[in-house]
Amino acid sequence: MDAKTINKDKLPSRHVTEGPQRAPHRSYYYAMGLSREQIGQPFVGVASCWNEAAPCNIALMRQAQAVKKGVAHANGTPREFCTITVTDGIAMGHQGMKASLVSREVIADSVELTMRGHCYDALVGLAGCDKSLPGMMMAMVRLNVPSIFIYGGSILPGTFRGQPVTVQDVFEAVGRHSVGDMSDEDLDELEQLACPSAGACGAQFTANTMATVSEAIGLALPYSAGAPAPYELRDKFCFTAGEQVMDLIARNIRPRDIVTREALENAATVVAASGGSTNAALHLPAIAHECGIEFDLFDVTEISKKTPYIADLKPGGKYVAKDLFEVGGIPLLMRALLDGGFLHGDCMTVTGRTIAENMASVKWNEHQDVIYPVSNPITRTGGVVGLNGNLAPDGAIVKVAGMKNLKFTGPARCFDSEEECFAAVSARQYKEGEVLVIRYEGPKGGPGMREMLATTAALYGQGMGDKVALITDGRFSGATRGFCVGHVGPEAAEAGPIGLLKDGDMITIDAVEGVLSVDLSDAELEARRKAWQPRANDMGKSGTLWKYAQTVGPARDGAVTHPGGAAEVVCYADQ
Repeated sequence: MDAKTINKDKLPSRHVTEGPQRAPHRSYYYAMGLSREQIGQPFVGVASCWNEAAPCNIALMRQAQAVKKGVAHANGTPREFCTITVTDGIAMGHQGMKASLVSREVIADSVELTMRGHCYDALVGLAGCDKSLPGMMMAMVRLNVPSIFIYGGSILPGTFRGQPVTVQDVFEAVGRHSVGDMSDEDLDELEQLACPSAGACGAQFTANTMATVSEAIGLALPYSAGAPAPYELRDKFCFTAGEQVMDLIARNIRPRDIVTREALENAATVVAASGGSTNAALHLPAIAHECGIEFDLFDVTEISKKTPYIADLKPGGKYVAKDLFEVGGIPLLMRALLDGGFLHGDCMTVTGRTIAENMASVKWNEHQDVIYPVSNPITRTGGVVGLNGNLAPDGAIVKVAGMKNLKFTGPARCFDSEEECFAAVSARQYKEGEVLVIRYEGPKGGPGMREMLATTAALYGQGMGDKVALITDGRFSGATRGFCVGHVGPEAAEAGPIGLLKDGDMITIDAVEGVLSVDLSDAELEARRKAWQPRANDMGKSGTLWKYAQTVGPARDGAVTHPGGAAEVVCYADQ
């Protein structure tokens, strides 16, 4: 069966296009200029996260048009729609960041509702900024209609005084400026040069980490996630995705045929090998949850223990996504891992072929130093480490890619919000050797589990990135570097140990042994817990953030808000 002979009798769109009783429904499609032939073809939702909020998303509308041409060329009927995004670079460092992680759920929910309400048969989803990538992939596996993911592409690096720069350098420059190490004029020049094009943040921050995941997990076409946003080559990938999704309909290959336990392990492997963002330990469990697969923070970090770190990418290394694409792209990274025995080669992908079959023609490039051979890695183990102990019974995570010192012990300095800590850092009201504690920033307590890049970048810019440590029940940007521990659970709002700390308590972080502990007895912790009082957040008792706080689960399981695939009776694709 090919796309021209697809029978709609079992496709969702039959509910709106087939039979005399659907004449009113068809009249709406005629009103939009569709022909009888187009109404009789499979309907493909082309979901875009386009908006004018940031460069990450600004190119997505143009790319969506190329997808639609591909769908139409393969005898499908594309139906374009947009969903929201919240862009972390602009939401960072203020109350707006509370909307970021919440937006992941809203994206997945809104794509689901649009697909359900209009009975589309397949989905091509385009996303550009951090939470929009997992949000779109979550919608795909939740709906389980044939789907292909398209990344909008990365930004090109800027140039400042002859040196390549990214937005990470601007955040860190704020710290340099605060201690008089950078002038107003230099900061003004840097901010104008750091982001010279459309596209998501260029290094292996969260967007590019999850873009790498999209290829490794099998939901994106090979090479498609690596091409920078300004490259016209992206239109070819988009057109091909539109054509290919029609083949997936004909062959009935669905996202849950692709996103298996083994595929999730492949995804965690490329995160570890590329020094990717700790946010992957939130998003991979959330994607797994939609499939009904148990896969939590510790599953992600266990894989990191046995995966070599081989991609010399910022923030831990020296290259950006454009550099990786130009020496062979994500397939070069995956081929190195596959040949080393670190990937499951038999996992199905949206090409209709397996990972191993997709990689068969990929050749090792000896004339590059972006990807190291697995036999000579940057480090023997991956870029993220899971921690637990009496300060994190439910786990925590630290990114160690590029770090030299993996152990830290010091007295706690406690802050009950990011703003409190950032103010202290900006005023240099902290001491070398301290462990800065930012709490009540978890999924429920924030609510929204904010990223702490403004604070961590300021520390690094002040030259203190390796002289203090920071722990939080919130999370970190993929651009964060230094000894920074996130996702500490249980969170403070749930009476977790992080909420019981007092200034001066001695904290030990050991990323070699995987320990996060405080030098307090169980009896002392229990006494403090009995005296603990819940802290009201400043979001009140209405609106989206309040609603999110009522349903969100722990970070260890992905901070998800519904029972997931395990509780599903029948998926949308089969209704």
